[in-house]
Amino acid sequence: MGRKWANIVAKKTAKDANNSRVYAKFGIEIYAAAKSGDPDPHANQKLRFVIERAKTYNVPKHIIDRAIEKAKGSGDETYQELRYEGFGPNGSMVVVDALTNNVNRTAADVRAAFGKNGGNMGVSGAVSYMFDNTALFGFAGEDADEILEYLMDQEIDVRDVVAEDGQIIVYGEPEDFNSIQTALKEKGIEEFSIAEMQMIPQSEVILTGDDLEKFEKMIDVLDELEDVQQIYHNVELD
Repeated sequence: MGRKWANIVAKKTAKDANNSRVYAKFGIEIYAAAKSGDPDPHANQKLRFVIERAKTYNVPKHIIDRAIEKAKGSGDETYQELRYEGFGPNGSMVVVDALTNNVNRTAADVRAAFGKNGGNMGVSGAVSYMFDNTALFGFAGEDADEILEYLMDQEIDVRDVVAEDGQIIVYGEPEDFNSIQTALKEKGIEEFSIAEMQMIPQSEVILTGDDLEKFEKMIDVLDELEDVQQIYHNVELD
């Protein structure tokens, strides 16, 4: 799974380079999670998950707090979670998760991003079956076997634990996200380079030339949409 991890890190690094946009999107996601349930992260698992993920993107505490305070106060916007699926050039597949207060606007924007950049939007389920929903954690370390044995001792089954470039990467089942993170924290791991749910492609394609240029433009346009929260694809990155 090393190549998949490299792809995830590359996509995450690209997001980190656009701090203001990342912060704005997390502000909306935190607000929506707090508004949909208890604004106390200790009592709202969904909110706690979003905050933990935001920390791996270095979202400042004041942005997190401001979004929660807005949800507690006069904020009356409602957001809907949506998933779009589509195809890019030469066998590439894309899954787009969005959070929107205007479904028609978001659908039109996503469709245009696909259509104007060599792709086309498919129906629900068109490509997501080719991805595995995965609880993914990355943190500093070198002994993957130790972490695997520790998690097994905690009666937590994981898909894989690997060591790469000074990082230990844990791939787990989606429903075990909280138990994995809790166990790792109890072992003394406090800082995660990544702690989130990922749609990992079962296989990847390589694009070159004009196909790669169109694909990268399509992803850039999708990522610039204010309603788009996450983008997953099956294109192998350098």
